[in-house]
Amino acid sequence: MFQRLLICTDFSDGLQRLVNFVPTLAATGVRHLTFLHCVPLDEGGAIPRVDSEKVDQARKQLGVASRDVPEGTTVEVVVESGRPCDLILRVAQAHQAELILLGLATQNLVAEKLFGSTTRVVYERTKIPILVVRTQLISTYTTEELDLRCRHIFRHLMVPYDGSEAARRVIRSIKELVPAFTPPVVEACTLCQVLESTERWHLSRQPYIEAAEATLATVKAELAPLDIKVDTQVRLGGAVAEVLKACLEPDISAIAVSHNRRNRLLEFSIPSFTVELLRQSWHPVLYFPPTDAPTS
Repeated sequence: MFQRLLICTDFSDGLQRLVNFVPTLAATGVRHLTFLHCVPLDEGGAIPRVDSEKVDQARKQLGVASRDVPEGTTVEVVVESGRPCDLILRVAQAHQAELILLGLATQNLVAEKLFGSTTRVVYERTKIPILVVRTQLISTYTTEELDLRCRHIFRHLMVPYDGSEAARRVIRSIKELVPAFTPPVVEACTLCQVLESTERWHLSRQPYIEAAEATLATVKAELAPLDIKVDTQVRLGGAVAEVLKACLEPDISAIAVSHNRRNRLLEFSIPSFTVELLRQSWHPVLYFPPTDAPTS
């Protein structure tokens, strides 16, 4: 599915631990791994300068990834100074990354809106899919648990589906990428459509439920050639809350989403489903960006 992976770590997100799991990631079909760390400039003097000592320390720490690299897999370590979001996007392009792995910690909502975060800026600008993982979980997994997580990172995908262009983009991406997995690592997919309350429900909800079930059945048939198990759910309530509830029972590995690009200031005041999901989900979120993602 994704053969070229860029793993970005600031050493506080736990993602640096993945240097010990290169063989495991290779077993899922990854053929090129790039580990990236951005070292802040040393501003102790009159002119900011590269902190060579911290650069060397970071390269040494990430250099562990180059041990025991399986045949057919290559590993690179990039440690530079600069603005993290700019560096991530530049390195992703230079190394032809097919997936960017980022950590996201729980943040104060007001602080996030005012100052942003590296993950959010990359999310807004990337044309490359990103996998966002909750840093608190990665940091607390035991070695055995983290190894298992790497092996099953895409085993069961949850796909929120509402028939929109964003939802169709996710389905097209899955249809394109799943057959490329060597060996196969996607075993199942759950399609979930959430019907939010409307004034028309005082008449009857059943027609809307049946229409949603018919829509999901059509998408399920569309995914049939992939030879993976596909389940469907129709739920009533708030979209984000119900999708997160739907993830509790089926043993979901990641939630696959996209969204339609909107004015950034508008999105701050009226957050999109995807932004809210990224903020609230403890499950990894696999995000497929629109092709018109801005570059600056």
